[in-house]
Amino acid sequence: MPNSSPPYRDIKINWFTLSFPAHLENEFQEHFFQNSLRQLRITFLLGICFYSVFGVLDAWIVPEAKHRLWIIRYAVFVPYALGIYLFSYSSHFKKYMQVSISFGVLLAGLGITAMILIAPYPASHSYYAGLLLVFIYGYTFLKLRFWWATMTGWLIVISYEIAAIWLSPTPLTILVNNNFFFLSANILCMFVAYSIEYYLRRDFIQTRLLEVEKKKVTQANIELENRVRDRTAQLETTNNNLKREIAERKRAERERRYLEMQLRKSQKMEAIGTLAGGVAHDLNNILSGLVSYPELLLLDLPKDSPLRGPIQTIKKSGEKAGAVVQDLLTLARRGVSVTEVVNLNRLIDQYLDSPEHQKMLEYHPKVKVESHLETNLMNIIGSPFHLSKTIMNLVANAAEAMPGGGNIIVTTGNQYVDQSKKVFDTIDEGDYVTLTVADTGVGISADDIERIFEPFYTKKAMGRSGTGLGMAVVWGTVKDHSGYIDVKSKVYEGSTFTLYFPLTRKELAADIPDLPIENFRGRGESILIVDDIKEQREIATRMLVKLGYTVNSVSSGEEAVKYVKENSANLLVLDMIMAPGIDGLDTYRKILEFKPGQKAILASGYSKSERVREAMKLGAGAYVKKPYLIEKIGLAIRTELDRKDKIDTRMALLTPYEDACVEKQAE
Repeated sequence: MPNSSPPYRDIKINWFTLSFPAHLENEFQEHFFQNSLRQLRITFLLGICFYSVFGVLDAWIVPEAKHRLWIIRYAVFVPYALGIYLFSYSSHFKKYMQVSISFGVLLAGLGITAMILIAPYPASHSYYAGLLLVFIYGYTFLKLRFWWATMTGWLIVISYEIAAIWLSPTPLTILVNNNFFFLSANILCMFVAYSIEYYLRRDFIQTRLLEVEKKKVTQANIELENRVRDRTAQLETTNNNLKREIAERKRAERERRYLEMQLRKSQKMEAIGTLAGGVAHDLNNILSGLVSYPELLLLDLPKDSPLRGPIQTIKKSGEKAGAVVQDLLTLARRGVSVTEVVNLNRLIDQYLDSPEHQKMLEYHPKVKVESHLETNLMNIIGSPFHLSKTIMNLVANAAEAMPGGGNIIVTTGNQYVDQSKKVFDTIDEGDYVTLTVADTGVGISADDIERIFEPFYTKKAMGRSGTGLGMAVVWGTVKDHSGYIDVKSKVYEGSTFTLYFPLTRKELAADIPDLPIENFRGRGESILIVDDIKEQREIATRMLVKLGYTVNSVSSGEEAVKYVKENSANLLVLDMIMAPGIDGLDTYRKILEFKPGQKAILASGYSKSERVREAMKLGAGAYVKKPYLIEKIGLAIRTELDRKDKIDTRMALLTPYEDACVEKQAE
């Protein structure tokens, strides 16, 4: 009880109304309801059975009036009683419990009274027992409180008095005897009902008093335990002081042995690393001939040559031996063995179809997982096992952050970072494949966000919701893949984890181009690449030369303006962000001043901006998002070179749907 409430021992039961003060009365009513419900339902079912079974007596004692009696039994009382029984399973029943039961008892009493009037004398005497049963049920078994039971009982008695005096042909002596009998039975039952409720209330108070005393005893035990603990701590401190000199000596000895063990372990790992590195270097030099030369031979051999099979066997054996070499290196260092070309979309699809994911959804039935995957996602070099575990950990952590349910959105994309940026992690410029897992959960506080990747740091119950290593594994895996992590979170709004992995232009073994290269091959047209990053210029140049274009490149907008003044180019590939100097929009403006109608396409690692839209209004064609795909940039250039007034709808295939990366100017 709150401190504002009086102690239970000072609470008295009102002898007349049988009620407590308001603050305690509500608590008793709830207690009374919870402890009465089961008995009430059983008693109601028994009352329905008795009221129904006695219909057999109607047919035996008063067959001429049985149908009228049965109407009272089966058409009036039984349907109402069944309705109250079913209503008892409703959440609203507690509010209307007393009035519903009271009316049911009154209906049963009035029904019996009506039967007494309908049955001819002296057969009507058999139904007086029914009124007694109604009194017994109403005052005792049906859990009617005293005042409700008393009011209902007197209404039945009054109804009987009116019916017996004015409507019944029963002789006066019998009536007087019956009236005295029923009045006595009602008053006796009142005392019984009064006693039942009084002792229920007294037991309720005693139970609460017992709970209070129990808490006091528990508190006293806690205080006693604290005293014992404090005294024990003092004794332990004194004892420790006496043992400190011996303990210091033992600790120094243990530290010496530990350092010796660490030194031996370090020397052992260094020796293994040296051995593995030397073996790997020598074996790789030897195996290069078993892998590279067979590949060159296979390029020159005709497809039907009988030597292709043995040479392919030699090549595969060399690759297997290379895998063994990699296993040797793994023994010498921690981290991930990164040897395979991996596509994150495939790993995500595999995880979403996995039993582990289905099991996670069973534990979190209110969580929904959506995936928005880049159609032309580039590949990365990595370990499928560790990357799959990273995906699983991120999705599982997101689900744990939404105990009440919510949405998890898994997104992938290609992104080119033009310049180094510092978010949660410092991300260097370059081409990346991104993996984003966003949730609508409880979020992470500013104090916790700096520690979420520490091993064993967790806000969840250890042993129940994780080990505290999940996010540490994510961090380690990303770092072993030379990647970066960005985390954004708001308390009560959710969290977003974005992972950056360096992309590779190597293809999966099973990858098949969507379109033949002939669909976007060049015809010797001259292309000028304008980009401030040397690697991007080289990649674009190699792709376009392979497609059959004549390619030149410059490293700034100023050089591009100078080049176009002195030379001609069928099309410009303009990087939108270049530093220092003018960007792609300003470069295009300056070129249009002296060469109107110059064809160009735009490129950037970021989503479309207002400056991109402004350049497209000036006449630039498609907007291609980095990193480059040969099909993407090839289709963009081919379409722009062939364009007159119509837009090639195939351009919609070039970039992710969410960025609307390809737009054409329609004049």
